[in-house]
Amino acid sequence: MFKKIAFSVNGKAFNFEVDIRESLLELLRNRLGYTGVKKGCGVGECGACSVLIDGIPFDSCLYLAVWADGKQITTIEGVAEKNGELSKVQKAFVEEGAVQCGFCTPGLVLTTKAMVESGEDYTRDQIKRELSGHLCRCTGYQSILKAAEKSLEGHICTCIKER
Repeated sequence: MFKKIAFSVNGKAFNFEVDIRESLLELLRNRLGYTGVKKGCGVGECGACSVLIDGIPFDSCLYLAVWADGKQITTIEGVAEKNGELSKVQKAFVEEGAVQCGFCTPGLVLTTKAMVESGEDYTRDQIKRELSGHLCRCTGYQSILKAAEKSLEGHICTCIKER
């Protein structure tokens, strides 16, 4: 069974007829060519396929394409500034050495971007919790945490004593 949907990816409008069983990951990678959306585990455990849907991080391997109807999707390809320069979050990941093999990086950058754009203050434990859905085999997580904290400068809550 197929359904027509309309959505945008990185500000560009699309209309597609999709199989109701097709994942958003399959649509983005295979049909639209957004290869920054990585297929990792395929069961929502690793975060490599994360995208922002209306500003909220989702594992696109678990999100059906039909659910994207009327939504605004952001992939890693849409994170850079309009002039092509790296965003604040991307710069922080580079400066802190939070990118090694790069497979997990798109999802981590997008989740951090969502935190930054929320305007909320975060404790270190809350940042860890937000990033906990992402698996990284290379960095040991400390550089990722530092990059997220750097991205959130001005939004780090120091009012709560952390353990």
